[in-house]
Formats: sequence, C-alpha cells, structure tokens
Amino acid sequence: MNPALRVRAGFACAIAAATLGVVAPAPPGLEPAGQRMAAIFLIALSLWASEALPIAVTSLLVLILQPIFQVASLQKALTAFMSPVFFFVIAMFCITTAIVGSGLDRRFALRLLEWAGADSRRVVFALIAGTAATSTIVSDVPACAMFMAVALGLFERMGVRPGASNFGKAVMIGIPVASLIGGVATPAGSSINLLGIYFIEQHGNVRVPFLTWMTIGVPMVIALVPLAWWAIVRAFPPEMTLISQAADVPAERRALGPMTAAECKVVALLVVLLGLWVGSTWIPQLDVALVALAGAIVLFLPGMRLLTWEQAQRNIGWEALLMIGGVTSLGVASVDTGLARWLVDASMKGLQAWPPAAAVAAITAFTVLIHLPLPIGPVVNAVLIPPIVLLAISGGHHPALYGLPVAFTASCAFLLPLDAVPLITFAKGYYRMLDMFVPGLVISIGWVALMTVLIVGLGPLLGLL
Repeated sequence: MNPALRVRAGFACAIAAATLGVVAPAPPGLEPAGQRMAAIFLIALSLWASEALPIAVTSLLVLILQPIFQVASLQKALTAFMSPVFFFVIAMFCITTAIVGSGLDRRFALRLLEWAGADSRRVVFALIAGTAATSTIVSDVPACAMFMAVALGLFERMGVRPGASNFGKAVMIGIPVASLIGGVATPAGSSINLLGIYFIEQHGNVRVPFLTWMTIGVPMVIALVPLAWWAIVRAFPPEMTLISQAADVPAERRALGPMTAAECKVVALLVVLLGLWVGSTWIPQLDVALVALAGAIVLFLPGMRLLTWEQAQRNIGWEALLMIGGVTSLGVASVDTGLARWLVDASMKGLQAWPPAAAVAAITAFTVLIHLPLPIGPVVNAVLIPPIVLLAISGGHHPALYGLPVAFTASCAFLLPLDAVPLITFAKGYYRMLDMFVPGLVISIGWVALMTVLIVGLGPLLGLL
C-alpha cells in the first residue's frame, strides 16, 4: 500500500473507532467503560499498524486517551506503564550493546560459518542455529540484525543479488525465523516473554519461575530450529552446492586474534546473569528484571567499562520501550473495565470444558492466526492473556495452563513478514511477501503440535495440571 494512503487509512480507522466508542450502543454484556476501552485499543492498533503516527507517539497517546475516555485516571495509566518489563527492556538493550561493542557477536558468527565450511545448506543451518542461539539471551531484533549483517557481507562476496537467489531467500527468511524461535528459550530472550509472564502473574496471581519457562522453551528451540531449516531449504533449495567464498571465513576469524579482555568480561557477565536467572526459580528475590538491571549497571563500573552512557542512549530502542509501556497500560485497563472478561465470553466461552490438550492446541493455533490481523507480539499478549487467564480460572484450571501457550506463541510470526523482526530482512528485497508463507506454515504447525505436547506432557511436573 502507498505510504500516504496507509497513513490516511490509519487515521480514518482511528477516528471511526473513537466515534463508535462514544456514540454506538454497547454490545450486550459489555459495560460502557469496556466499550470505550475497546475503542482505545482499536485506535492504538490502527495507528500502530499503519504507522500514521510514530509508534512511540501512539504509545504515549494511549496514556492520555484513558482519562479522556474515562476508563482510568492518568495516574493509574502511568503506574501501569512503568512495569518491571519496561526496565528489563532498557537493561537488555544495554547488554546487547556491550555484546556488539566487544565484537563477541562477530567472533561467534564467523566460528559458525567456519564450521559450516563450503556446503551451502550447512551455511544456511549455521546462520539459523547461530541466530537462534544468540536470541536466547539477546533480544530478537538485535539478534536478527547482527546475523543479517554477517549474511549481507557473505552475499556481497558471492555476488548474490536481491530477489535472484534461492540461497539469499533461504538465509534472509531463516534468520528472522530463527531469531523468533531462539527468543522463546528463556524469559530473557525477548521482552515479549517477560511481558507475557507479567500478565499471567498480574491477572492470574501465580508465579512463573524462570526454570519453568526454560523447561518448555529449550525443547521448543531444539526441535524447531532443525524443522525450520528443513522447511526453508526444502522450499528454497540453494542454487549452488558449494560456496567458494566460504574459504575466506577462516582467515577472517584468525584476523580477529585471541579473545579480547572486553569479550571475556562480556562472556563472564552473561554466565553470571544466566546463573542468577535460573536461581530465581528458587529465590524469588532474584527477580528477572532486577538481575538484568544489575547486569546493565555492572557494564558501567570501574574495571568493566564495557559501555558508556552515550553508547547506551544511542542504542536503546526507545520506540520499542515506549510501546511496551503503552501495551502494559492497555492490558491493565482492559481487565479493570471488564473488556477482557467480555472478550472471553464472546469468543472463547466453553473452552474451559475441553480436555487440556484440545484447549492448549486451540489457544496456540488461534494465537498463531491472530498474527495476521495483529502482527505485534506485545499487543497479542495484551489482548489475549488477560481474558484467557480469567477463562482458565473460571474453569478451575491453573492460569498458566492457558496463559503460557499465548505468551510463547506471541513470538510465532512466521506466516507473513509483518512482525518487526522479519521486516528487518524483508526490507532488503531478497524475498517477497508470500515466499515466507509455505515454510512458515510448516513451522507454525510444528509449533502448535510441540507446544501442546510440552504443556500437557510436562504439566504435572510443572504444576500446571
């Protein structure tokens, strides 16, 4: 769609939503405040999806719309905005900046390419596996950007042109897919994960320990990475068997020399952070956001000096940060106004009577499909988790039994490159919009099946059943 037309359509939809929220009669069972809250949601989604306003500006707009539409006071909207997830995102941007600044990311990528050798399919697998491994701790967007930069350097040496190479398609589809898959291994892998956990804990009054998430997330990644590689290279088999330019990689890696002091410090910090995060399973005081903030602060201390505040300011994704705050505020208000409960009654009533396996599969599949009209992971969590948790409670189930499939699957954006992560590589022109659909569908089906098996199979062990 033409950018100017998209902006006009976004504003038109936002104005229509505001008008209907004020003048239209409320649907049966929905209180007027809930209807006005739905209007705010639709305004935000229209502006976010069309980018009629900058994403950060729309995120601030939702704060003032709540008192204007009389669904929450400004103080309450601001209180919900500044959640622990907000500060976790700041910390992880700082840690990611230190990883990139030390050169550790490039050393890791070159080592993987050296292992892959000249076999084109192994090179695709190395880039997918490396991106997924990096994304287990580094957020999805920077992990994708890191490995895209490595791939573009390889393409330049090979003479791979946008839109003219199956190898280019496989790599540029595989990197964002791997970033989204790897991000679900740990709660620290993506702000979407921590936001989902936050909503489950706030609205379900239960705690989701770090290790509980990993018990599901790590097997997901181990199983889905090879599936993704197989689906992608099957859809787009590389046109060359061997890559002669791969012979340059060992020399590039050797040119880096031994690990620097900065790289060693970053590795040590990551090991400590991961240990503390796992320890938070048994020591609740080691909150995930608290540990991340402590790790970010350590980067600035004498003896470390891995980051300056100027570097941090330049690399913090302020749009993503403000959007997380806006989404969190909307999620809290949707529960307080009764909108969440109404959504449950209108669209998912009766689900709690289904067998757990059928319910988890249905919730997971629905969350996959909702990415088509709603391709924003944090918003998926805000829209679905509060009502789905209430549905679980009303049926006498553990809130996380229904909440975790949504929290995990909020990252399952593989059908079309509409999410922020695949858009990073899509913008380079190596593949078209529909190229992602077939391999993405295979991966999504595998995701639904695997999520169902893990949640139901491990449910008794994790206290979910």
